Amino acid sequence: MRRESLLSEDWFEKAARDMRRVEILLAADDIEGAGFHLQQAVEKYLKGYLLGKGWELRRTHDLEILLNEAMVQDSRFEEYLDDCIIIREFYVQERYPFIGSSAPPRGELESAIEAIRQMVPLILEDPEQ
Repeated sequence: MRRESLLSEDWFEKAARDMRRVEILLAADDIEGAGFHLQQAVEKYLKGYLLGKGWELRRTHDLEILLNEAMVQDSRFEEYLDDCIIIREFYVQERYPFIGSSAPPRGELESAIEAIRQMVPLILEDPEQ
């Protein structure tokens, strides 16, 4: 059985790849795909950050849970709570078919991407990483 790495750097590397996918999919006007990969990137960045703080890796995709854990370490993460709640929905919308559902508005996605671009340096600046 394969096990996930417990090294922050490994999670950050995967997250950066997902962020590149976000840009590619957004350029191709694939809003759902870009939103899904944004959620994946944020999840990996937060897990990498938390692992660097001694957090025990758990299987969750819920960005609100992960961000709440990060806020225990650094209250500045609170600024990104609303964005993470919005981004969490991109994950659900891409994975499951819903009657009458549509992709989130492009502007909403672009706003969330910008917020995460601001959050990532907070994650990476930590001297313990």
